Amino acid sequence: MQPSSAALGAVDGESGRNDAWLVERTRQGDQAAFGALVRRYERKLIRVLARLTRDPEAARDLAQETFWRVYDRLDRFDTGRRFGPWLFRIGVNLGLDHLRRRRSDPPPGSLDRLHGDDGARFDPADPDPRVQAELAQEVQFVLAQLPVAYRTILVLRDLEGFSSSEVAAIVGRREATIRWRLSKAREKFRQVWERRQDAAREAARDG
Repeated sequence: MQPSSAALGAVDGESGRNDAWLVERTRQGDQAAFGALVRRYERKLIRVLARLTRDPEAARDLAQETFWRVYDRLDRFDTGRRFGPWLFRIGVNLGLDHLRRRRSDPPPGSLDRLHGDDGARFDPADPDPRVQAELAQEVQFVLAQLPVAYRTILVLRDLEGFSSSEVAAIVGRREATIRWRLSKAREKFRQVWERRQDAAREAARDG
């Protein structure tokens, strides 16, 4: 299934080709077209899976399995739909399955029990790269404390920048439902974040 570098270059040179065109070319046996799809989505997929699982090696393996499954199911894909959300839905489901096997996080179905109002997205920022790195580590730590249902929504929407409609397509729910879930997930994140900040300030005073 691995296309040659020359073939990949021939397809990638046509940067204006959309996903549907590449899917059709792949269905006709053009392996370079599928290689172009892999190159288009691989980095972001690995990043999403790494944030979800907190295991970079597992994320790479899961991404590879995702692309194999996508390739195997491509003849059933409706090109009237968006390819990206379909691919990420397969990848996220594999990531959630991986987490279920590793520990007793709530299954994806628990997302249906999330409700709430819209909230502001968390976006800690600082011009000092060292502080940014520390904040990024803290965000990842707090995310790891949340149930996987909350974490999935936050990773997709607030960290990776998918739109609400794209997140809805990935997790297979209505957009309005995603907004409710996102509000609840943000609130849960803020609660954990603030508890940790309060504990750090108290420890600094005691020290």
